[in-house]
Amino acid sequence: MTYLVGLTGSIGMGKSTTAKLFAEEGCAVWDADAAVHRLYSPGGAAVGPMQVAFPDAIIDGAVSRDRLKAAIAADPTALRRIEQIVHPLVAEDRQAFIAATDADIVVLDIPLLFEGSGHKLVDTTVCVSVDADTQRDRVLARGTMTEAQFDMIREKQMPDAEKRALADHVIITDTLDHARDQVRAIVAKIREKIENA
Repeated sequence: MTYLVGLTGSIGMGKSTTAKLFAEEGCAVWDADAAVHRLYSPGGAAVGPMQVAFPDAIIDGAVSRDRLKAAIAADPTALRRIEQIVHPLVAEDRQAFIAATDADIVVLDIPLLFEGSGHKLVDTTVCVSVDADTQRDRVLARGTMTEAQFDMIREKQMPDAEKRALADHVIITDTLDHARDQVRAIVAKIREKIENA
């Protein structure tokens, strides 16, 4: 029996770090963003269909995310067409990962877990969270976006309070040790459930 955990959280909340903590506890971790990256890379399964739908988005045999963003900005139907190509391929990648692992717990790192239908695929859901000031400080410390860009992304995402309310478990990522303790407690609870199943 493989127990599926859906992991989500808004930008700067510590989701990637928390995913690594689950991996440290022997869980297999599948990352939706990494799957898209694989699909868009040279030889990736999305390159062919994207070349047909958006020929300008292919550079050196790979899908250019910047060119796709430009296509989305220029054409209101582009996003839906991209999703129709990518979503089934991501689902295939996820299923192949689950089928290939022998881990008892598989953590599916899905940014839009509740916005899409990802939460219906899993046995339990986990949301990572931290206070708004810490979230802002973390994102701006990366040096990859301006405060205005961060605000724009945060406004587009489901509010943290809503995600926390929907999740079965909330992990507060204020410190690494605190996050690790919470991950260990959740993993222990799941393993107990698996043993008693």
